[in-house]
Amino acid sequence: MFANLNGWHAVIILAVILLLFGAPKIPQLARSLGQSMKILKTEIRDDSTAAAADGVPAEEPAAR
Repeated sequence: MFANLNGWHAVIILAVILLLFGAPKIPQLARSLGQSMKILKTEIRDDSTAAAADGVPAEEPAAR
């Protein structure tokens, strides 16, 4: 999917993002994305430790 992307494509994508959101909002968007990822990781870790405490084995990923 991303095999044909090169440096110029990345520059164009970044320019479009900058035009859409504006320079001041980019750090704010990155910060909120980081906070969301931190919450998600915490929730996943809490679920797996809670399942282990209950004696339920953690779910294994489905085979493809």
